[in-house]
Amino acid sequence: MKQIINCLKHKNPVIKKKLKEVTLEEGEKIAAELFNILAERKDGVGLAASQVGIDAAVAVVNVREPIALINPKVVSVGDEVAYYEGCLSFPGKGVNTTRFETVEITSENVDGTMVFSGCETQGGDSWGTWEAQHDASDDREMRMLEAVAIQHEIDHLNGIVCMDRRIDATVRRTEPKLGRNDPCECGSEKKYKKCCLNK
Repeated sequence: MKQIINCLKHKNPVIKKKLKEVTLEEGEKIAAELFNILAERKDGVGLAASQVGIDAAVAVVNVREPIALINPKVVSVGDEVAYYEGCLSFPGKGVNTTRFETVEITSENVDGTMVFSGCETQGGDSWGTWEAQHDASDDREMRMLEAVAIQHEIDHLNGIVCMDRRIDATVRRTEPKLGRNDPCECGSEKKYKKCCLNK
């Protein structure tokens, strides 16, 4: 099984490249592999082929349900919203970005278009009267996460990472910053300042 490439430590030749379109059959095979990687890792809600080094316009999202995106295109968007997001290719970092509250897309594996939206619904939630009661705010939050994840993954397929969409200079870390005198993470056993700091 392929591994997600950590762009903070390793080069990924396709992370900043617009990926090539594939056939539906190729796309479904790649999507199945991406879903398996996500399921095994359990630490992300979306994954694009470029994140594992595959040059193919395929991504998957699994927030409310599994969604495969094969050669997806954005058809229309709604209002802009600020959002804080991270990326499996840049572990421990997150950025404030601007996304769209609603996005309509096409995908090779779906007839017509799909709409993803974090907008407030007329009834206060998106559940039918026949379904169990749910917290409307939780549902809206999950729909917003799904809409952002769709946009995030389509960006990957076009060679754009969330760091490119940063709207402020702040990059938050969840891991401690490596100091100049700490052992280098590359495994050389040299101090960071004498090894990779100046590369």
